[in-house]
Amino acid sequence: MKGNFEFRTRKSNRSLWVIQCIDPNCSWRLRASKIVPESTKFVIRKYVGVHSCSLLNRNANHRQATYVVIGEQVAPQYVGVEKGPGPKGVQTFARTELGAQISYYKAWRGRKHAHTLIRGSPEQSFHVLPSYFHMLEKLNPGTVTRIEVDGESRFKYLFLAFEVAIRGFCYMRKVVGIDGTFLKGQYRGVLLVVTAQDGNGQCYPLAWGIVDSENEDAWSWFLTQLKEIIGDTDELALISDRAPSIKKAISTVFEKAHHGACAWHVAQNIKNKFKCADIMGSYWSAVNAYRCEDFTGYMIEISNRYPRVAEYLENEVGFEKWSRCHYPGLRYNITTTNMVESLNSMLVNARDFPYVALLDVIQEKMSKWWNDRRIVATAITTPLTPSRESELRPCFAQSNGRHTSQLNPITYHVKGGELEGVVDIFNKTCTCKEFDIDKLPCVHAVAAAHHAQVSVYSLVSPYYTKEYYLLAYGETIYPVGSQS
Repeated sequence: MKGNFEFRTRKSNRSLWVIQCIDPNCSWRLRASKIVPESTKFVIRKYVGVHSCSLLNRNANHRQATYVVIGEQVAPQYVGVEKGPGPKGVQTFARTELGAQISYYKAWRGRKHAHTLIRGSPEQSFHVLPSYFHMLEKLNPGTVTRIEVDGESRFKYLFLAFEVAIRGFCYMRKVVGIDGTFLKGQYRGVLLVVTAQDGNGQCYPLAWGIVDSENEDAWSWFLTQLKEIIGDTDELALISDRAPSIKKAISTVFEKAHHGACAWHVAQNIKNKFKCADIMGSYWSAVNAYRCEDFTGYMIEISNRYPRVAEYLENEVGFEKWSRCHYPGLRYNITTTNMVESLNSMLVNARDFPYVALLDVIQEKMSKWWNDRRIVATAITTPLTPSRESELRPCFAQSNGRHTSQLNPITYHVKGGELEGVVDIFNKTCTCKEFDIDKLPCVHAVAAAHHAQVSVYSLVSPYYTKEYYLLAYGETIYPVGSQS
């Protein structure tokens, strides 16, 4: 093929294969036959490797450069990677490595065939899915897997949650983001993701699912499986977009947990519906306001300029869904589902994989994250995770010069700066509300701790500590390996 010489088949059956150059007068030929009749292996019996034909017979559009041959040759470039060369890259490969000029369509088919060789076909994936889940559970005891089929035993939904992540969730703040992203494989579908956020501000994948579409039945089934592993308490916060199907499913499945709207999705709806991008500054200030009086001021700004937007935020969305200070539960500083979106973006190259290959990528990434973060956690020399330590340190500097007076054994009045605060170091609250909501000492709490000669670290939520961070990633997620 590299020499651009084509050949034709003179004889081909179960025991014999004879080919020769396309020029009948050329001496190049090959004859191969079975080693023994019952064998599946052939041995070359005769080979004349020199062409005696004219160079005019050379053809870069080689008839033997089929998409199957191209796929087999380029397949190694897709091993161990998520993306690999695209159709144009396959064209380049065929030209430089095989000496063949192929069309974009043939390159596309060759790439698809290479994917099938490396990752299996969608049909094979459905067939091995039960055994794949069995091996995941065997290698990772306690891992929860579910497969739902329809009345004709055809695949409908799947659910996966590694036991390592389930156990580690007890060291996470009880806020989870929920979202879905469309898959691009032959059978499409939607990948559903649930993730928490660890004490260092990184996404913590908790559960995965694949369903036919983001409809109420699919969400209800998926959330029912989720409820079995994380429970349903008023401490739990579920953050998602405002799609009717997920809203209704959450309200049906989770009776005690609080549902919050992703503030970013609400912002996009405002911009698309009311064409008022210039009000976004006031909107985000309202989202992040800790005190209701500050929130009211920002809403007045919005109402004065865009009354319909203010009405939409109050009546259609509801303040309690997107506003930090009005949220009935505890969502800390988590106002969006960005932690889920970041996971989806990391899987963008695997969204057209067969389901088992996609799950392999998910397992591989999670195994790496657990190992990498365990190494980071072990090396931490401060009581808190690096990100929380960096948040707390400015409060130390700002607390200098604040005037602090003790009101009773647990309450302190801190003056100075733009806002004074009354701190309760026993109940861990402050009238500025930052301490209450974030569970990380505000500048007033730091000043009060200094005055009371109490370690400021004793006022920090344990979710932000090195200890919890290390415990969350203390175990290992093991791969299934070869499915052969």
